[in-house]
Amino acid sequence: MGIFFKDYVSAGSGIAKNAPKKKGAALFFDILGRKFWKLLALNFIYMLFFLPFLLILFALAIFKNNYNGFVISTVVLLVIFAIFIGPATAGLTKVIKAFVIEKHTFIWRDFWGAFKDNFKNAAIVGFIDCLILASAFSSLQVYPAIAIQTGSKIMYIPMVIAFSLFVVILIMNYYIFPMMIATTLSLKNLLKNSFALAFVALKQNFIIFIVSLLTLAIMGVFLFFVFPVFMLLLPFFPAAFLCLFSCFISYPVIQKYVINPYYTSIGEINPELIDDTPDEDERIFEDMGGKEKPIEKRSKGKGKRIS
Repeated sequence: MGIFFKDYVSAGSGIAKNAPKKKGAALFFDILGRKFWKLLALNFIYMLFFLPFLLILFALAIFKNNYNGFVISTVVLLVIFAIFIGPATAGLTKVIKAFVIEKHTFIWRDFWGAFKDNFKNAAIVGFIDCLILASAFSSLQVYPAIAIQTGSKIMYIPMVIAFSLFVVILIMNYYIFPMMIATTLSLKNLLKNSFALAFVALKQNFIIFIVSLLTLAIMGVFLFFVFPVFMLLLPFFPAAFLCLFSCFISYPVIQKYVINPYYTSIGEINPELIDDTPDEDERIFEDMGGKEKPIEKRSKGKGKRIS
């Protein structure tokens, strides 16, 4: 409050030098609280890449009497979205990963840095994700209709296969983008490692999946029943929150099975695991925590002044 008032409150007890580090849910909510406003800003930047869907509505108004024009413009906008959403997700993940491992980051610079550095691989992954999502949605519409028309329940089998593939690809995404921005692995190895981790870390994947499902369900309730609230929340929630939760759960798995073994093989320690906090012997300044004494006013002297 010293910014707004001349008088300062009395000094507190300070921060304990040997305070235990938070873990688990306590650490997650601590990060969420400290980075809350940055998460809102980051979510807003990410949601700018969903503007093609808004432009489709404008295209509908412009080409309302021109079906072919509307179809062509819609396809172009969807392709643009499919190409750029992957690099945007890489940028989002880059900043979120820094939050998770508690390293300093500049939101704007690091977002666009990761966007450009990982553009090729991220664009390919994002495009595949969009195709798989479209295929899964179509399978839920087409195959049941065919099964009803033909009276053959065997048509539900390809629907289950398509939806199962979608779920596997979805879980792989928990690992593809964090590995992409944290390593120099090729796209082939990114896909191979993320596929393996989709089955190795079943517990973590289940937790992320359930929390993501509940969060999207809440947004769905707002969409259908309280639309103004949905439109108010959408620019700031839930993309960054879901990315934070996913990275918080999945990135330690990546460190354990991918990053740490690499550094072990070359005889080094993963720099992400090194605490930047100086040791007692290295500490130059110490938090006095209430031991400070006010500086006494001294009369001005007549000595020389170095300018």
